[in-house]
Order: sequence, then structure tokens, then C-alpha cells
Amino acid sequence: MKKVAVVILNWNGKVLLEQFLPSVIRYTTHPDVELVVADNGSTDDSVAFLQSVYPQITRIVLPKNYGFAEGYNKALKEVEAEYYVLLNSDVEVTDGWLLPMIDHLDNNKDIVAAQPKMLAQRDKAYFEYAGASGGFLDKYGYPFCRGRIFMHVEEDRAQYDEPIDVLWATGACLFIRSKDFFEVGGFDASFFAHMEEVDLCWRLNCRGKRIVCLPSSVVYHVGAATLKKESPRKTFLNFRNNLIMLYKNLPQENLKRVMIIRLILDYIAAIQFTLTGKYTNAKEVIRAHRDFYDNRKRYRQARCENLQKRVVREVKVIYPKSILAAYYLKWVRTFSKLQGFADL
Repeated sequence: MKKVAVVILNWNGKVLLEQFLPSVIRYTTHPDVELVVADNGSTDDSVAFLQSVYPQITRIVLPKNYGFAEGYNKALKEVEAEYYVLLNSDVEVTDGWLLPMIDHLDNNKDIVAAQPKMLAQRDKAYFEYAGASGGFLDKYGYPFCRGRIFMHVEEDRAQYDEPIDVLWATGACLFIRSKDFFEVGGFDASFFAHMEEVDLCWRLNCRGKRIVCLPSSVVYHVGAATLKKESPRKTFLNFRNNLIMLYKNLPQENLKRVMIIRLILDYIAAIQFTLTGKYTNAKEVIRAHRDFYDNRKRYRQARCENLQKRVVREVKVIYPKSILAAYYLKWVRTFSKLQGFADL
């Protein structure tokens, strides 16, 4: 068994593999690290390309596209390693991206997952939307990052170079102990894609585990390589999965109030989509709520299990206010301006 397995989940991503695998191979040379590409039912010639050009890389071929969540669940059952590094196919890694992260986890047994600093591959002076320098949630479940609040992405000026405890680490480059990944149940397969790493990390936090961002390691992420940011499908998955995540993880005393407020806020988002001419996106917000409430009973068992295994009453890395209010009413655009929270 290798100490570390770097696992890339691929779906019709030959072009991305051609572009970004060379950096992964160049900067991932330790003999105790295995490189794995799990193909998620691709219909392009990704598998043939890997066999021909990179025969040294371990290949796992799944029979169909299971999505990000279940695709990784199935692939990781076939990979034996102490640590998994889940790496998107559109990530460019750098010298020193891997082993310092593993060393930190080795030396801090209470930390179960981590991410490096993530910058934009298209403009390397800026943080990248999907992970920046560590992920958080506000009290209503809206995600944001140290370095990115909603669509405002900050320039990297080394202002967030200190290690920090976070609520979630980006799934685009997620370091996690294999033991903890399986003990917490892996990703929620019902998500298909989007928000699955936030849900996973929230469960870990509730069980008293630590998750960190270690900005001394750096990677560059393209982002939105599979579903574009304005994709109606992405809108549906983000809104629906966020509701599932809230239902599964919120303590009972907060659940009803938060879900009512989210219903109001999400319908305001649907109105905003309508006013800007994005009618299909608006419909997908409504469909997300209908899908969640129609299927809520399916998630009841997961909610009960999460509450039973919860050992932390208050997760301190959840922003105790509304990030929407901070952004739209107080014009807060940078993580450092979040009073009482940015000094974590």
C-alpha cells in the first residue's frame, strides 16, 4: 500500500489531461505516491490516450458517469493508501505542492483534511473561485472563501498566507485521510456533483475533526471545465444540494428558521435571474426547492445519523451572520473585512 494516492476523476477530459497531467507527473515523483486516473464512463478516447502516453499511471475504468460524488466513492474503494489527494483534471500543480501538505498531516493527527492555496490558472495573480485560501459557510449555508466572496475574487497579495482552520476544503484539490473519508461515509451520492465536499467537511467538523488550508503549497485551477458557471444544470445542483446539506447537518433548534429564510432568499435569487433574462436559471432554482421537498424523506436517515454522531455543539468556523447582508448591504468584498471572523 502506498502512503499517498493522487486520484484524478476524469470524464471526457482528454484535452485537460493532455494539458495538466505533465505538471502532476513532473512534481509528483516520490516513490511512495501512486498516480491514479479514474475514468467516469468517458465517451472520448481518454482511456486509450492514458494507455498509450502514460502507461505508468494506474487506471480505474468505471462503466458509466456516476458524477463527481459517487464516481469518487466507487473509485476510492479500489485505491489503498493512507492519504487520498482528490485532484481535478483541470488543476496545474507546482513544485512542493504535495509532500509539505502530507508532512503537516503526519505531524498533526487531529487534522483529517486539507487544501493548498488555489489560484486561477488563467490569471495567476488572483485566487480561484472554487477554493481560494480555504472555504467557509455562513449561518444560512451560503459558501464563501478566504479570498472570494460570491463572484468577487481577490488578488493574491500574500494577505492569506497563514494556515487556518476552515469549514471546507475544495474538492478540486482535497487532501484527506482515507480512514476518515470512509468512516464519515464518503461523499453523498445523491448530490451527483457540486457541494459534496462542503457536505463531507461539515460532517467531519461536527464530529470534532479539523480541516485546514495550508497556503505554502500552491496549485492553479481552471474551474468550470465541466459545467460553466451560468449553466442551468449547475444552478439546480448548487441550490438543491445546498438544501440537502442544510437539512442533513443543521441542529434541530436552527433547522426550521434557516430553511424558511433560505426559501425566501432563494426565491429572491430566482427573481434576480428573471430580471436579468436568465429565465431557465430562475426555473432551476424553483425546481431545486421542489426536488428537495419532494424527496426530503430520503435524507432523514442521514440527518439522524449525523445528529447522533455530532460531538461539537457549535462549529466555530461557520460565519455566525449573513454573508449576503455583508456583501449586498455593507458592501463587504474581502474576507479580511468580515468583522469578528477574519481573525480566526
